[in-house]
Amino acid sequence: MSKPSVSLAPARQTANAPAGGVDWRRVFAFPNPVNEYAARITAGLVVILAVTTLLTSWGGGLVALAAGFWLRVLFGPRISPLALLSVKVLAPRIGRAKLVPGPPKRFAQGIGAALTSAAVVLFFTGLQPAAWVLLALLIVAASLESLAGFCLGCAIFGFLQRRGLIPADVCEACADISVRRS
Repeated sequence: MSKPSVSLAPARQTANAPAGGVDWRRVFAFPNPVNEYAARITAGLVVILAVTTLLTSWGGGLVALAAGFWLRVLFGPRISPLALLSVKVLAPRIGRAKLVPGPPKRFAQGIGAALTSAAVVLFFTGLQPAAWVLLALLIVAASLESLAGFCLGCAIFGFLQRRGLIPADVCEACADISVRRS
């Protein structure tokens, strides 16, 4: 008789899966918590790619940035080349992980996806200067995350959650200020 396998996934994720079917919640799962160091390294890699794109005026760089953000929003770090490099290679070299809530990081990736997608549309419709403005905004936000550990998207997430626009149960650690460090 074989030993039953143990799943570390939350029960609610597997309970809705059809027998023999795909558990779409797991496919589109985002880690919670996440390693802040890996997130900061990914942001640094985004800055490098974005600055290179801006300096070379390369539309393909915009497409690569947008695709990377969409991969991270939809699948977490499992498919994105920049996130895989950060999570699997670079962050482990730093040592012990510093864990932070995942939902604000996913929200921040969503903002990056929206900005870069809009920049792609602007670039390929002949409005390159507007695309470069959006890319410059992304560079500022990603630089803040990478260099100072300040996640602008996470701050916006917290603001929206405090105003009741994001339900508290989306990120209970974010909603309960008693668990935050000063």
